[in-house]
Amino acid sequence: MREDAGDNRLVYRHRWPVRLWHWLNALAIFVMLMSGFMIFNAHPRLYWGKYGANFDQPWLRISPGHLNIGSLAIPTGGVLGVVQHGRLFAFPTWITIPAHYDLSGARQWHFAFAWLLVLSGTAFFVWALIGRHLWRDLWPRRAEIGPRHLWHDIRDHIRLRFPTGEAALRYNILQKIAYLGVILLLIPGAILSGMAMSPALDAGWPWLLVLFGGRQSARSVHFLCASGLSFFIVIHLVMVVLAGPFNEIRSMITGWFRLPREREK
Repeated sequence: MREDAGDNRLVYRHRWPVRLWHWLNALAIFVMLMSGFMIFNAHPRLYWGKYGANFDQPWLRISPGHLNIGSLAIPTGGVLGVVQHGRLFAFPTWITIPAHYDLSGARQWHFAFAWLLVLSGTAFFVWALIGRHLWRDLWPRRAEIGPRHLWHDIRDHIRLRFPTGEAALRYNILQKIAYLGVILLLIPGAILSGMAMSPALDAGWPWLLVLFGGRQSARSVHFLCASGLSFFIVIHLVMVVLAGPFNEIRSMITGWFRLPREREK
């Protein structure tokens, strides 16, 4: 395949509500992840059900140098389970907010940016429904979810063959699945499970604990949703770099995107 000297014009790709929500969402999630790491450091164990204390059996535990899932112990190479100043830090302080052990401060950061996540996300979701952005741009078409189409997109991504020309303006099926998973599953799951961990909210809305089967189960779901968001962010950043960071970031700041030239055999 070779690049043709065809269309390479600048086109308007992202409308301003999409761009604004993208950056607000990125800010809120990064701060909440980093402050959440510090909150997790206070008790680096996860449980299912209504009980969870030092002498209960966790399904996940971070110990010095190891990630323990059930009876499986996975070495972390010193990235997780770091002992600093005589205290175990599941996540090292260079990736936490605050950058020293401070459970109260971490909770304040976490709750403050939770409001930003909820308010900006609600505004974006209402706009996406009214403006049909959700159905027009993100919802998969029947032909896209066929095994042949899915495999074609997976194969192209493995070979680092990204869409060119007008096709680059549309979300491919893997992007749609990832973005819908974040918007409709991971973010709502993180918000609801976070609410279920609040005794005050549980008193007013006891259905939250029923929904998750207990506060410790809600904590586990919260951790899994945060892990899913972390994985999405890593993959997203890698794809931005591979697809051309200047063009991709410019389109998310200004809205304008330079079409990659069409390829022909």
